[in-house]
Amino acid sequence: MISAGEFRNGITIEYENNVYQIIDFQHVKPGKGAAFVRTKLKNVKNGGVVEKTFRPTEKCPQARIDRKDMQYLYDDGDLYYFMDLETYEQVGLDKDTVGDALKFVKENEMCKICSHNGSVFSVEPPMFVELVITETEPGFKGDTATGASKPAIVETGAQVSVPLFVDQGDIIKIDTRTGEYLGRA
Repeated sequence: MISAGEFRNGITIEYENNVYQIIDFQHVKPGKGAAFVRTKLKNVKNGGVVEKTFRPTEKCPQARIDRKDMQYLYDDGDLYYFMDLETYEQVGLDKDTVGDALKFVKENEMCKICSHNGSVFSVEPPMFVELVITETEPGFKGDTATGASKPAIVETGAQVSVPLFVDQGDIIKIDTRTGEYLGRA
C-alpha cells in the first residue's frame, strides 16, 4: 500500500478496479482546510487520462507491472505472435491489445510485453528503429537550406516525413514514440 503523500511520477497504482500510472501530481496546501494531492492518472489498459484528488493519508495498493522482452515473429491478420526467447513460448495478441505499437517494427525485432496479473495490456516497441525507405519522391542534392520535408513509406508500410535529400533505398533512424525522422543510419 502506498499513501497519496508518497505519490511520485511513474508509480502505478490500483484504484477503482483499474490500474493507473501517475503522470503528474501536486501537493496542495490551501490556507483554509486540509491539504490534498491533485493527480493526473493514465489508465494503463485503455490509455485514458483522468484527474483525481486524494487526501494525503489515503492509501492505494501499488500495482505490479511486468515488462518482458519478447521477439515479434509475425502476424496472420487477426493475431500478432511474440516469442519468449528463454522458454520459446509463443503468445498471440489481438489488434486491440497491440494498437499502433508495431507500426515501425519489423519481424524478429524485440519488444516489451506489458502485463498486470498475467493479463497483457500493451506492447512497447524499441525506442529507435532503423528502416529502409521503400517509396518516396526523388531527392535533390544540396536542397537542405529550406528545412522542407516530403512523405516517405518505410519497409513496414508506415509513412514518415523525411528531408528532401533522403532517397528511396536509404536506411533511416526513426523514434517510434513520435514517428519522427532522426537521421540516416
